[in-house]
Amino acid sequence: MTNHTVDLVVIGSGPGGYVAAIRAAQLGMKTAIVEREALGGVCLNWGCIPTKALLRTSEVYTNMKHAEAFGLKAEKIGFDLDAVVKRSRQVAGKLSGGIGFLMKKNKITVIEGDATLEKGSPAPTVNVKTKAGSDTVKAKHVILATGARARTIPQAGLEPDGKFVWTAKEAMVPDAMPKKLLVIGSGAIGIEFASFYNALGADVTVVEMIDRILPVEDDEVSKFAEKAFKKQGMNIMTGAQVEKLDTSGAIANATIKNSKGKSETAEFDRVILAVGIVGNTEGLGLDKVGAKVDRGHIVVDEWLSTGVPGLYAIGDVVGAPWLAHKASHEGVICVEKIAGEKGVHPLAVSNIPGCTYCQPQIASVGLTEAKAKEAGHMVKVGRFPFNGNGKAIALGEPEGFIKTVFDEKTGELLGAHMIGAEVTELIQGYVIAKSAELVEQDLMHTIFPHPTLSEMMHESVLDAYGKVVHT
Repeated sequence: MTNHTVDLVVIGSGPGGYVAAIRAAQLGMKTAIVEREALGGVCLNWGCIPTKALLRTSEVYTNMKHAEAFGLKAEKIGFDLDAVVKRSRQVAGKLSGGIGFLMKKNKITVIEGDATLEKGSPAPTVNVKTKAGSDTVKAKHVILATGARARTIPQAGLEPDGKFVWTAKEAMVPDAMPKKLLVIGSGAIGIEFASFYNALGADVTVVEMIDRILPVEDDEVSKFAEKAFKKQGMNIMTGAQVEKLDTSGAIANATIKNSKGKSETAEFDRVILAVGIVGNTEGLGLDKVGAKVDRGHIVVDEWLSTGVPGLYAIGDVVGAPWLAHKASHEGVICVEKIAGEKGVHPLAVSNIPGCTYCQPQIASVGLTEAKAKEAGHMVKVGRFPFNGNGKAIALGEPEGFIKTVFDEKTGELLGAHMIGAEVTELIQGYVIAKSAELVEQDLMHTIFPHPTLSEMMHESVLDAYGKVVHT
């Protein structure tokens, strides 16, 4: 048994955990981090990063198929699925190794194993079951950053089996390219996998229970995306539900109730479950130390405190939005509050951007038009299409639009919503504007470089106030 005494111990090394540990070390705290699998957590190893590597492959492949439109010749176009997956895993491995380097650089003790909590003072004691036996960590502060896992459907036939029914993890390392693929759920994860497999030639069907795909996005974005996906060959079924899945044979037979209430049966090679995530709260001993769990997530206050002295929680395990950058920011807030740093502010959820890396890309921040009106705002709305932008046309990417929502009385930017090429890179401009509490005049007077896609951001603001130039 090894005993450790530190100022702070972080359980979980995903984007929330490792960032919290590094910030603590920077502030002079003696820090340890506990990880039961690979450094970097789900995001770096089985989530954000490897999926983007896969999606980049599908994007390049799509461009190759349209080479003639650019005056180029590309013959006998194809792909090697094993090589595609290998590249994705190499990207993930490189970044996970980079986290190890950062831990050493910042003199953070890394403990490999499963952590549990027991009552202690001034914070709960952390016991870690390791390969060699067990470690005990006594700290002044403990941060839980244990992340989340894919939510499953407790229904016969719909449980992930690693063969016919995949979670995101299996979908990243396919044993074969499915000819027919069923994706259950149309949030960011479901749509990204649908986009990847569709681009590589699979016949993809997406089933969504509510009446539109990408339900957290602005309604106009959802409608535009559905039209674009159908044009690419996807079968989109909204207001539908998978009632039963039979995987007893050589193929998966799905019974799907459509929006009209009629049930139909279809065959699929593989099924991807993408119906949300649930926090990793089990086995930590939360009940023993008095931390509260509500609907699968740890309850915390605005400073990420669980209410148990010395115990905090950040990231996916505390609930939506389930985003890596949200977790990282919470890690910094939590540590700086513990350290007594000046100028620390609670997380402003309305300033957190969301990105979906499908084709076309989708990005947003703040309120949708509908949510802004529900909140009582009188709004001014601006829109600008990609086909009105010179750079978009030159790139061969004329499909998409940018939408901005302002408060009519104050000029506050309430929300921004984009669909089209590289919008996941563009959205940060609006995030900065919201964080700095800029109003419409500030954005109108900002000079955007030409020719760039970012000019559309300017034009959308101008359009909201009847001053648009290029439409």
